[in-house]
Amino acid sequence: MRIVPIASESLGVRSLAIFVQMGKRGILIDPGAALGPKRYGLPPAKAELEALNEARQKIQAYARKADIITISHYHYDHHTPFFEGIYESSSPERAREIYEGKILLIKHPKDNINFSQKKRSWVFLKSAQPIAGKIEYADGRFFDFGDFIMEFSPAVPHGSEGTKLGFVIMVMIDDGTRRIIHASDTQFLNRVSAEWIIKQMPDLIIGDGPPTYLEGYRVKNAWKTGLDNLNLIIRETNAELILDHHLIRDKRYPRFFEELEKPPKTFAGFMKVEDRPLEAYRKELHKIERGEKVELPFPYRIS
Repeated sequence: MRIVPIASESLGVRSLAIFVQMGKRGILIDPGAALGPKRYGLPPAKAELEALNEARQKIQAYARKADIITISHYHYDHHTPFFEGIYESSSPERAREIYEGKILLIKHPKDNINFSQKKRSWVFLKSAQPIAGKIEYADGRFFDFGDFIMEFSPAVPHGSEGTKLGFVIMVMIDDGTRRIIHASDTQFLNRVSAEWIIKQMPDLIIGDGPPTYLEGYRVKNAWKTGLDNLNLIIRETNAELILDHHLIRDKRYPRFFEELEKPPKTFAGFMKVEDRPLEAYRKELHKIERGEKVELPFPYRIS
């Protein structure tokens, strides 16, 4: 089993896309990337737009190597839509390249889904169904591919219980020697997802972490609840952790990492490169673009 992080906040974009090589078969999980149209009241900086372009190129490249595509939910940073999108770097042609002829294991488009994602899933499937090799609604299901198995969680909340953001599905992959879980946007804020993860006893967990940058605005007790659930998972499984995505939009994420009972890695850290949480530092990036001198905790570069 070979795990390749593709795109995430520590690599400069909104995403949690990974590629898993299983012998001759490739699995592409949540093949989407996006930028927040507004953060601090500002549009994306040039460095973010370049990072999105790089992420898009990587997603397309790994899609060509994949036999199986999984989609945990229908937010645009987790799947590539069939439209021209500036902040998603998407197009009908790019979407076709990703999904054509592939086995799609995806979140159910009608069950346990909010109105927004139901609408997006309908639009997605209208274009994907004629070109995909096979489409399976994966919620709560088990798939045996011979050399490895994939098991999907039932639909769990996209964050706290009762959230208006809908539901996601997690996926566990096991090749007989290693067991990994991609926990997508559970945010580790609901106990049902933590219990499912513990039951699977994974060796590695890849997840998004709580959206602590929204604490007191859209989410209550994100820091404490996320910390409590993650430390419970660590104690019960002793799994290696990769945390990225929502948590890395908060400049304080290194302090959150320090409060965990086992230190996690970001996608960048897993790849042994420096974190570049561009969105969290969007204000500073715009100042640099205006010619101001600003210190950043990572190298600044644009072409």
